[in-house]
Amino acid sequence: MKHFLRMLIQVCLYFYCKFLWRCLKFVMRKLTGRCELQRICYNTKPGASRTMKIETSLRGSKSKLLQTSVTVHLDAIEKTIEDIMELKKINPDINPQLGISLQACLLQIVGYRNLIADVEKLRREPYDSDNSQHEEMLLKLWKFLKPNTPLASRISKQWCEIGFQGDDPKTDFRGMGLLGLYNLQYFAERDATAAQQVLSDSLHPKCSKFSKTEWEQKRMDKAIGYSFAIVGINITDLAYNLLVSGALKTHFYNVAPEAPTLSHFQQTFCYLMHEFHKFWIEEDPMDIMEFNRVREKFRKRIVKQLQNPEMALCPHFAASEGLINI
Repeated sequence: MKHFLRMLIQVCLYFYCKFLWRCLKFVMRKLTGRCELQRICYNTKPGASRTMKIETSLRGSKSKLLQTSVTVHLDAIEKTIEDIMELKKINPDINPQLGISLQACLLQIVGYRNLIADVEKLRREPYDSDNSQHEEMLLKLWKFLKPNTPLASRISKQWCEIGFQGDDPKTDFRGMGLLGLYNLQYFAERDATAAQQVLSDSLHPKCSKFSKTEWEQKRMDKAIGYSFAIVGINITDLAYNLLVSGALKTHFYNVAPEAPTLSHFQQTFCYLMHEFHKFWIEEDPMDIMEFNRVREKFRKRIVKQLQNPEMALCPHFAASEGLINI
């Protein structure tokens, strides 16, 4: 009985708040002469704050056109904006920048949805040793990480030197499929110096860039390394879950002027690898068995950072620089 009453109260509160919110929106439109989309675009600067408010407004609208606008094809966005302006009786000649701002927001919203689909497709594709493209990517990973050390053979214990578990890395990609390999290769190729340094530090944590004084202050005398490639696949899983949960919207809406792409996701992976490496050294775990504890603590820190609408994990890619603030 108590459970039923609790549910009844929650349902009543939901409909009451929904009704109250619609009344408030009606009053605000009469007072300001602007619809909610206009008020958001005029009062909120470009980036995650604006795009997330626009997304919430569109999804919560009673209009079918507005509800479905967040799922249209990228090529249909311009026509969708025209339909929205017509529905809201907004003259594009009087409000020329509104259409531009709405288009930028929809590109980010729809692009994020498409990015999830692209990432999921890679995650679901298993590594195939009979696929020449897969094999080529794997061998390139070795060359980028160990440019001065030839690989003796495709099946080799040497793979352990870059953090795989056995003599054939294909078995390690089962959890994240090709996505793990794509991310590792991107990191090793696009940020070769940093990737090689992180690999070296993971093998010899005491030889990292921390000074002797810092080591003594942080009591890192028992520093434990980790398996670079395996951790890279694990961080890929972290990045994937942040993406699917929507936590990365804050970051992508702040760094991608238009639709976020796979490159944005891979850049985020590189950032997470950098940050996790520093975090691991600072945590100074007693042994590798503490990996899950350290990873979870790191995940919570990243999630907390992403709760800030101004947050950009990779601040050198600034979306607001490419957007028009009306």
